[in-house]
Amino acid sequence: MNPVQPGQADLARPKLLVLGATGGTGRLIVKEALSRGYQVRAMVRSPEKASGLEGAEIFIGDARDEAALRKALEGRDAVVSALGTPVSPFREVTLLSSATKALVSAMKDAGVSRLVCITGMGAGDSAGHGGFVFDRLILPALLRKVYADKDRQEAIVRSSGLDWVLVRPSVLNDKPPQKEIRALTDLSGFHGGTIARADVAGFVLEQVQTNTWLRRSPLISW
Repeated sequence: MNPVQPGQADLARPKLLVLGATGGTGRLIVKEALSRGYQVRAMVRSPEKASGLEGAEIFIGDARDEAALRKALEGRDAVVSALGTPVSPFREVTLLSSATKALVSAMKDAGVSRLVCITGMGAGDSAGHGGFVFDRLILPALLRKVYADKDRQEAIVRSSGLDWVLVRPSVLNDKPPQKEIRALTDLSGFHGGTIARADVAGFVLEQVQTNTWLRRSPLISW
């Protein structure tokens, strides 16, 4: 894999800011990053949300607050966004795009260029590759508004000018990680899959220090 160029997150122990650290995948990202010796700052909405994130520096703030993000970015080399939002069949969803817009602006002000952002299978040009149940039943019935906001989120990242990677996991599970996962941008012949949250965490952290998928949107799956 290609090393990150000087001036980017090329330290032996990258200093990370993790958004969405209290979610199922976010917690595993924090845990795995700490096990690799990374210095982790987790932005959470309240102290009560920080339970289980021992070892990380906790920063209390709203991910949509640009001023709070600028403070949280002080001394950081890279950002991992694992922000998620609940199923919302009827109500409009704006959290992902509004937080990402604020984050991009704050990163530019702070001079932090590396952003690894998790979206999902079905976002952007991966739409229609989730398999019959996901594409025809789950997404339109439960996730349509969530994925509309994921599309807005991806567009913000793509136009940001940052050193970004958009990671699109297939359907998440809590099984043990596997040694081999697939990372795809050519989705011809791909029609759905699943992947462990732990594998997503490992893949995401690899993107902090490598350029393999720089400014690309790999879909990852078993």
